Amino acid sequence: MPAMFSKILIANRGEIACRIIRTARRLGVATVAVSSQADRDAMHVALADEAWPIGPAPAQDSYLAGEKIIAAAKAAGAQAIHPGYGFLAENADFAQSCAEADLVFIGPPPEAIRAMGDKSTAKTLMERAGVPLLPGYHGSVQESRLLEHEAARIGYPVLIKPSAGGGGKGMKIATGRSAFAAQLASAQREAMAAFGDARVLVEKYLPATRHVEVQIFADAQGNCVHLFDRDCSIQRRHQKIIEEAPASGLSPDLRRRMGEAAVAAAKAVGYVGAGTIEFLVPADAGAGEFYFLEMNTRLQVEHTVTEFITGLDLVEWQLRVAAGGLLPLEQARISCAGHAIEARLYAEDPEREFLPQAARLERLDFPAPAPDIRVDAGFRAGDEIPIFYDPLIAKIIAFGPDRAAAIARLRGSLDEIRIAGPAANLDFLRAIVSHEEFANAAADTSFIARNQHQLLAARPPAANEILAIAVIGLLAQRVAEAQAGDGADRWSPWRNANGWRLNEDAEEKLVLKERAREDSSSSRTVVATFLRDGWRLATQDGAVYAASGDLAADGALTVNLDGRRRAAVWMRSGSEIRVFVKGESARRFNLIDPARAMERPDTNSKGQAAKLVSPLPGRIAAILVEPGAKVELNQPVLILEAMKMEHALCALGSGIVRAFQFKIGDQVAEGVELVTIEPA
Repeated sequence: MPAMFSKILIANRGEIACRIIRTARRLGVATVAVSSQADRDAMHVALADEAWPIGPAPAQDSYLAGEKIIAAAKAAGAQAIHPGYGFLAENADFAQSCAEADLVFIGPPPEAIRAMGDKSTAKTLMERAGVPLLPGYHGSVQESRLLEHEAARIGYPVLIKPSAGGGGKGMKIATGRSAFAAQLASAQREAMAAFGDARVLVEKYLPATRHVEVQIFADAQGNCVHLFDRDCSIQRRHQKIIEEAPASGLSPDLRRRMGEAAVAAAKAVGYVGAGTIEFLVPADAGAGEFYFLEMNTRLQVEHTVTEFITGLDLVEWQLRVAAGGLLPLEQARISCAGHAIEARLYAEDPEREFLPQAARLERLDFPAPAPDIRVDAGFRAGDEIPIFYDPLIAKIIAFGPDRAAAIARLRGSLDEIRIAGPAANLDFLRAIVSHEEFANAAADTSFIARNQHQLLAARPPAANEILAIAVIGLLAQRVAEAQAGDGADRWSPWRNANGWRLNEDAEEKLVLKERAREDSSSSRTVVATFLRDGWRLATQDGAVYAASGDLAADGALTVNLDGRRRAAVWMRSGSEIRVFVKGESARRFNLIDPARAMERPDTNSKGQAAKLVSPLPGRIAAILVEPGAKVELNQPVLILEAMKMEHALCALGSGIVRAFQFKIGDQVAEGVELVTIEPA
């Protein structure tokens, strides 16, 4: 057995860097982290044995600056570089530069990355090898008229996707000829921004398919195995959200043929290391058909579910193979047991078309560690989520003896997560794993689009009991603050928080307005009457509770409502109150000052110019109209690039574009005015 590395550098950030560090530590391998200025206090920096700064926050100046990373590895005395996934993981030139610097690239050879990392080349190779392909164009000529001609030949709808990319970045659907030019331009911009390569391929878009992939592993001695399959069909904007292993509903014959095709594809390019062959399978898997989609020449985000069902550590396999070792197991000795499901927790706002969020994580609680639950996180409470990178916070993975058990455990784990600060997709994940179609393994890649109205359904107002818990937390906070206040006499009546007032009843009216509910009826009044051992709470619609509660310093709130005990987590930031109760969606309330409630509403008068503002920090990627142009309601005006995605900002009404406050390439903050449109 060749000697293991003594020190490696991890050319990545977030949860994958933290995950690699954990395996390296178990194997006795020292780790070197790298960080941009935005990540100098990040979790992966704290976990590594040492950390080196590599430049400004933008990825092009740090995590994509290969020469800086190689220089840091040499200076730190590392023997190898693990690229994680994303950034330089599938960059053949970087892998070649590592070899020229006498550093081992923990991944495939540059030739294999070039052959399979480029989607157009990969499809050509697979076509020659007889692997089924979807109708499409993956040639080198990129003239827009030719691409549009090929799209018409293929037949709409078509999928436009970057040749050099992955992770769903830059993928666009053109439903007809009129939409093709705009979607092509958007795909090319995102491809250039994310991968430094604007080339695209065009292929037939099948709305009702499953996305099934096969994990392969190869060593430098020519051995190659597969580690079974995964289903990654639950996607939004071609970005995977839920992944599971093994894929459900595949016949043994189909599963065998896909595994053999994946191994054959890897051997055809002399592959070494971890990789994934991705296939599209018609929604009716019983037909036995599958089509090659692409190969990811790296470790996948969803490798965790494969680790659960095989009991193997794929990062350990990567390190051993990169150090020159044989595959730890032959195909016949690799077994599959149970079922695993992963959910990706993102900092994004489902109520605002999933806009990525950049904010401080005021609170972040995960389920307690357990043999059947795993959390791969890249952030801690108190961390800032930067605007420059993917907004993935963590992955929550659940394992069970069968799929139903894994779903139940994942649902329970999601109920235990508490996040405050940025908006997150937690409720969206809960809705997915609770959906009947998902439970019945009937979901395909159009599942979210087909069920979006259910998955994003408006929540009903908080139950009176949750409203009461919000009020109890507030009253308990006052008691705690009064008891902790300064002063020699702890029994002074001036430190009493029981609501006593001279010549007044011992009661108080509290008005709370639930966040994300804009209708006026969402303001609700609770009358709190102060008693010797608690409070009497009366809601405006007649609910009455005998209540008491204790609030701990960490926000843990224990309440008694009519003799029933409930546990919650309570937070307050200014006038905003957050309530977390297990099994319930997090609730946010604003404590309303009655005096301010009488002020006039903040509304624009008719005829006032409509200012289009930035919904989040980002970069101006494109301006779609000229000053002086007439625009209509919901017409795209400019493109904002943020957190690796493009967002079209549309006119808020019909009018004339008077002025742009920024130019293409400018970085803008959240809430700043971008363009002024005067009503026509």
